[in-house]
Amino acid sequence: MNRIERMHGWLHQQFPDGGWTVEPASADASFRRYFRVAANGNSHIVMDAPPQQEDCRPFIHVARLFEAAGVHVPGILAQDLQQGFLLLSDLGRTTYLELLDEDNADALYRDAIDALVKIQLASRPDSLPPYDEALLQREMNLLPEWYVGKHMRATLNDSQRETMQRTFALIALNNLSQPRVFVHRDYHSRNLMASSPNPGVLDFQDAVYGPITYDLASLFRDAYITWDEERVLDWCIRYWERARKAGLPVNADFYEFYRDFEWMGVQRHIKVLGIFARLYHRDGKDGYLKDMPLVMSYLRKACERYIALTPLLRLLDELENKQAATGYSF
Repeated sequence: MNRIERMHGWLHQQFPDGGWTVEPASADASFRRYFRVAANGNSHIVMDAPPQQEDCRPFIHVARLFEAAGVHVPGILAQDLQQGFLLLSDLGRTTYLELLDEDNADALYRDAIDALVKIQLASRPDSLPPYDEALLQREMNLLPEWYVGKHMRATLNDSQRETMQRTFALIALNNLSQPRVFVHRDYHSRNLMASSPNPGVLDFQDAVYGPITYDLASLFRDAYITWDEERVLDWCIRYWERARKAGLPVNADFYEFYRDFEWMGVQRHIKVLGIFARLYHRDGKDGYLKDMPLVMSYLRKACERYIALTPLLRLLDELENKQAATGYSF
């Protein structure tokens, strides 16, 4: 019996009177899939998470934490952990990415900032896995393995490998020196839904306890949409002021806070380039290739602004020049 047949059998148990219909809702960068179920005049979402590859328990745990914080997350209506199915409330069909424009961005991001502050205010140690050095380094190492090795078809020499690892260590040192809070870990326009109350927050199962600027970097250095620097700066100031007023442990000096925000973004850009390359070369998902240039642009611009990151910028230049010389493109 395949997953679709299993899901239909499970839905028969949830809606024994019949009359329900199912349609695909979305898929994400993991093995999870989502389906929209219309039943009894209501709309629900089924998460299909094959238990061999996915575990629904972190989703349930974080949903309860975020809901208790006053954040709008899907309600869990039914669950079957053995088969890997969750029945969730439906937060709607419109993501921030689909809705955002020059006119509504201020209002939508204000709501996103408010929800982020609520998540961070609920933070406490030992409720979520730590975003520790091992995890930060493991994520950054996706760049040499998947982006450089598989995607660019390049091999780092000893000097280049040393430069990359030394820079990664500096980035991790900055990230780990930041105050720690609950971190959604993918707080961006594809995972925020235009809803009431706004926003609806999705895809939080990988949440951790880590650097306070991480989710802000996800939000305003978004791999799927970009804004001019002045506007991003203004939104960061708004968050910083709101966070300070709420009593969150942000740096009292905005310049230092913004530097932390940018260095946290660098770690994320490095990770995302590796993940997007892995999704293509390992999983056959080519939809993320078009987003790589924006992520690389974020990374290069940040490296240009900080002397300590110049060696990484030079390394990227060396790799791209070598690629151009060999005539390989992707």
